[in-house]
Amino acid sequence: MKDRVNAALLLEKKRTGKKISVLTAYDFPTAKLVDEAGVDIALVGDSLGMVVLGYKDTLPVTMEDMLRHTGAVVRGVKRAMVVADMPFMSYQVSGDSALINAGRLLQESGADAVKLEGGVVVAETIRRMVVAGIPVMGHLGMTPQSVRKFGGWRLQGRTEADAHRILQDAKALESAGVFAMVLELMPQDLAKRVTESVSIPTIGIGAGPFCDGQVQVVNDILGLYSEFHPKHAKVYVDLSETIRQAFEAYVKDVEDGSFPGPEQSF
Repeated sequence: MKDRVNAALLLEKKRTGKKISVLTAYDFPTAKLVDEAGVDIALVGDSLGMVVLGYKDTLPVTMEDMLRHTGAVVRGVKRAMVVADMPFMSYQVSGDSALINAGRLLQESGADAVKLEGGVVVAETIRRMVVAGIPVMGHLGMTPQSVRKFGGWRLQGRTEADAHRILQDAKALESAGVFAMVLELMPQDLAKRVTESVSIPTIGIGAGPFCDGQVQVVNDILGLYSEFHPKHAKVYVDLSETIRQAFEAYVKDVEDGSFPGPEQSF
């Protein structure tokens, strides 16, 4: 079996120009498949609020949600690094509560690292976590927990002033000790500038091809939502139609009495 993915391995990938693969996972069976496919990082995103729990955004997700789903993912992997999102208001109230909540994600769910959103404003909080021995991944650009402030899922860093702010945030995160950072929904040229300005890996989602790695929501690449496909996502298989057909076949078999048959009976 290959060595367990850690921050040092990710840094070596950046140094040698090898891309880093990241997929979200929210449960045991998906985590197992993600790990078997050779994905470097299984991200337990607070996106589970939308794709698993049916909320309109990530804000209702709780620490209890993240602990439960992260634990399931941890039990499904052998090689991939498991990174757990810190949900809304789990790190914004105070440095002390942020440190406690980050520690819970490692101690109670078994996560390898946590991820939180923001730049300069959370740098000191991140520094405290890193000093305490908690690996932290940053997140810049379109930060989903600020979606209501942004007025929707909008491209960030369009103006030079906004781009400068994101670059300053990236340097602040690097100085605070993050081992990597997600860059979401920003022009590819800006993502390239960020990637070249920091010594740690950048993981893009809707940020173009110049990042050190890519992350996608697993439900998007599996085509589980036929009514919506984000521009940044590539649909590798249309599972929504395949699953629907399987369910319809099951209903038909039950209704016409062909299931269960002799082979499913005792």
